[in-house]
Amino acid sequence: MKTPRALVTGASSGIGRAFAVALASRGQDLVLVARRAATLGDLSAQLERDHGRSGEVLVADLETDAGMRAVEARLADATSPVDLLVNNAGFGTNGAFWQLDVDGEEHEIRLNVVALVRLTHAALGAMVERGHGGVINVSSVASYQPTPWGATYGATKAFVSSFTHALYEELRGTSVRIMVLAPGYTHTEFHERAEMPVDQTPGLLWQTPDEVVDAALRAYDKGRAVCTPGPINTTAAAFSASLPAGVTRRMAGFVTRRTH
Repeated sequence: MKTPRALVTGASSGIGRAFAVALASRGQDLVLVARRAATLGDLSAQLERDHGRSGEVLVADLETDAGMRAVEARLADATSPVDLLVNNAGFGTNGAFWQLDVDGEEHEIRLNVVALVRLTHAALGAMVERGHGGVINVSSVASYQPTPWGATYGATKAFVSSFTHALYEELRGTSVRIMVLAPGYTHTEFHERAEMPVDQTPGLLWQTPDEVVDAALRAYDKGRAVCTPGPINTTAAAFSASLPAGVTRRMAGFVTRRTH
């Protein structure tokens, strides 16, 4: 029997790394995508040592055309097919939009949206033709309402969620699945990279990458369209989705204003 294979972007740390380890523990081989070659090499060795699974290293910067093309080509390779794509790579920025570097905002959109769209397209084309496979797109609870002082990030994640829900319907009647994962506060490098202060965030709101990934894979196994890990995040998402945008905008502004 062929060993299933998953490709994980942003695999060098955080949720992406947790996905790689969890999938290897389930008996899947991995294609590990990120910019840090040494870190990916260490992870590949760990997967082989701890789980007996191969970890193919694919160093690529998905903010560049060359990086996107390299991963698209790997997804389309029929000689070594990918059964699951985890679009995890992404980053956020923090601050008043007009004060942020607009080139950085554009890079954020390229990684969070453009790369995700292109890789999803490459994966689904091959998967639908084979009649097998799936995609997990990592969004955020930030997708459920406008996000003042994180306007671009929230908007990119709203795109990811809407895009994935639409594809879920398009894929009905095929044997290919897609799910959007919308985690909340998670202990990763994300907040440090975005220079987001988190000191005032209560500890009960936080989850570990392993907790997020465990919830995601259980939901994916059940064929769910969306996974919002943890009861607090699930409740907050449902609450935000039920209110007018004007209300959620003000509420989000009140919360985020406290950290600026």
